[in-house]
Amino acid sequence: MSFAFTRCRALLTSLRLPARAWTGAAWGVGLSAALLWGALACQGFAPAGALTFALGWLGGLAFGALVGGLILLLGWILRRFPLRFGWAALGALPLLASAYLALPLAYGLLALLAGLIVTVSLLGAALASLLAPGLTARQRRTALAMLLIGLIALTGGGAILIDDGFPVQPPVNAAALSAQYVAPLDLPDPSLPGEYPVQTLTYGSGSDRRPEYGAQAALLTAPVDGSQLLDGWSAIRRAYWGFGPENMPLNARVWYPDGEGVFSLIVVVHGNHPMEDASENGYDYLAELLASRGFIVTAIDENFLNLSLAADFGLLAPLEDENDARAWLILEHLQQWRAWSVTPGNPFYGRVDLDRIGLVGHSRGGEAVAIAAAFNRLPCHPENAALRFDYNFGIRAVAALAPVDGQYLPGERPLPLADVNYLVLHGAHDMDVVSFSGLRQYNRLQFLDGKPRFKSTVYLYGANHGQFNRAWGRRDMLGPARQLFNLGALLPAEEQEQAAKVFISAFMEATLHGQAGYHALFRDPRVARAWLPETLYLSQYQDSSAIRIAAFEEDIDLETTSLPGASLHGEGLTLWREQVVPLRWGNSHTSAAYLGWDTTSAPGAPRFCLTLPEGDLVLSPQSALTFALAEADESPLPGEERPPKGNDAPLDLTLELVDHAGEIARLPLGRFSLLQPPLRVHLGKAAWMSALPPSEAVFQTFQFRLDSFATQNPRFNPARLVEIRFVFDRSPAGVVILDEIGFLP
Repeated sequence: MSFAFTRCRALLTSLRLPARAWTGAAWGVGLSAALLWGALACQGFAPAGALTFALGWLGGLAFGALVGGLILLLGWILRRFPLRFGWAALGALPLLASAYLALPLAYGLLALLAGLIVTVSLLGAALASLLAPGLTARQRRTALAMLLIGLIALTGGGAILIDDGFPVQPPVNAAALSAQYVAPLDLPDPSLPGEYPVQTLTYGSGSDRRPEYGAQAALLTAPVDGSQLLDGWSAIRRAYWGFGPENMPLNARVWYPDGEGVFSLIVVVHGNHPMEDASENGYDYLAELLASRGFIVTAIDENFLNLSLAADFGLLAPLEDENDARAWLILEHLQQWRAWSVTPGNPFYGRVDLDRIGLVGHSRGGEAVAIAAAFNRLPCHPENAALRFDYNFGIRAVAALAPVDGQYLPGERPLPLADVNYLVLHGAHDMDVVSFSGLRQYNRLQFLDGKPRFKSTVYLYGANHGQFNRAWGRRDMLGPARQLFNLGALLPAEEQEQAAKVFISAFMEATLHGQAGYHALFRDPRVARAWLPETLYLSQYQDSSAIRIAAFEEDIDLETTSLPGASLHGEGLTLWREQVVPLRWGNSHTSAAYLGWDTTSAPGAPRFCLTLPEGDLVLSPQSALTFALAEADESPLPGEERPPKGNDAPLDLTLELVDHAGEIARLPLGRFSLLQPPLRVHLGKAAWMSALPPSEAVFQTFQFRLDSFATQNPRFNPARLVEIRFVFDRSPAGVVILDEIGFLP
């Protein structure tokens, strides 16, 4: 072996080039790069003049030299350290980064990694030095200083990380400033238990590793074959569960009313979480409430589709594109309920109303329930005609808690959804789904069949991702990464659960029990102040009966509208554009009008006007003008990116309606609600930790009955309305985002 090594070393030594050869190689590389860059610069810069060409060419060479120098500097720094330390530090980086992987707090992650490596390096070096024999007095003092610095850094940093964080002064609640105009809803609190005692049971395969779905299951189910929907089911996952995708079980917990009758069915679906930690039992607070109010509730087990560090080989080989499988499993559970409802002797024989079904999903389950509602009406899987469907259940209501969106794209397109009632709840302090992703599905949902339906969004300040599920709790991330987030800003768990109970229960009462009065809660959550925790709520509402006038989706002409014959024009605005509304991450799948004004630079009353075609709309005093509005976190002045600091007062403006005779009726926006300033939420324990924008556009729906304008001016005739004006005369400057102008009959 030594002989072979010696000969190889001699061969390599004989091939070593002289220094002059390396100099020539450097000139060859440098000159070729300079010539090729010069050829590009000749075409790109030379037409602007010889000086521009020279500056562009030399600037490119300088940039290349700078990048190369930085790389060499990094290598030189690494070579200053002993090989063993460099190896250990570079090898530790991916492990430490994985442990503290918190992408929303990218800057905080980098700072923590740098601080941690320096701190533990100081401590390790100090301890090793102090334990070594023969230290000089100076070396001992140096080691002790390093030890002290390391201990201070470790103690201080550790205290910051271990602490849950600090409470945050909530922003001004613009809606609360106008609450005196809002009458409380005269209906029972939907979060209170109903008249029925609640019974529970579980159903499952009978052979599951978990007793509740194994020997203790009250009802047995046959497995289903999902192998056409899943890839990446590892041998470890198969060994842990005892089955593969071709034999997935139908397991669930059930809460049901103890009483006679036929009851609507609600399916609850969890999201992604370590598969070894069961998730489906975390919605018991919702299930017990709904069952007491006359619903059968089943929380289904999809834990075997969840992530696992072990089964996914450290997340390097996870299940691929499994969200359509989650949705398909929901429908397979409904198939089982259909069979039970017509099987004599089954405890649910004749007791399930399959024409009134609701779905509730959380996180990935929130996307899965939307996919299931879409699949429900299809003859086959949209990407695999061999997988036939025959479902057609009466799915009337879909509710999503902090859902993801776009993890499943049928044919690489966003999921279309139509003709179903839809509700999405999202927390402003969600540390997992950091953007209001459910807005996308809300915006894509269409009402096409003419039946009465509605959709709504509710944005809750202080709510996070995990507290919708009791098994997940306050921490939205795995491992030490959670310590970077400020948990002190969160609502208490019981308050977030209370908000979920109010909205989900009212939604199901409205859509499955026909209690239409609860629609008012989604139009304006302030009607339920006595039921809801005290925090900030932003809500949107659209009704299938609405007449859409301007949705800003039809074309790129700023002056056209969704209603033929209507038109738009602006006066005195510093800013007027239409664009897709961005979120912190991605966009909201809707376009809107951005309108800016600044009366200090352009005196007067800027306005944005919508002219209606006379006689085309059938309106009455009971009709309501409706629109969605948000404040943009930007400056109204061209060339300025951010609004002036300290300008956080809620915006107000004037609504002017003009009839055919020229009569004008005016109301302030604050007659319904002042406009909420942008919610700048810092998820980390320090504002600088995040690379994401601090805010995103969250709309509030405004509604004004036309008879309110007639009260202000009795001569105004709502039936002959010809123009709607947004007059920016109550706040000196600002930028608003306007969308979905229309009327409710």
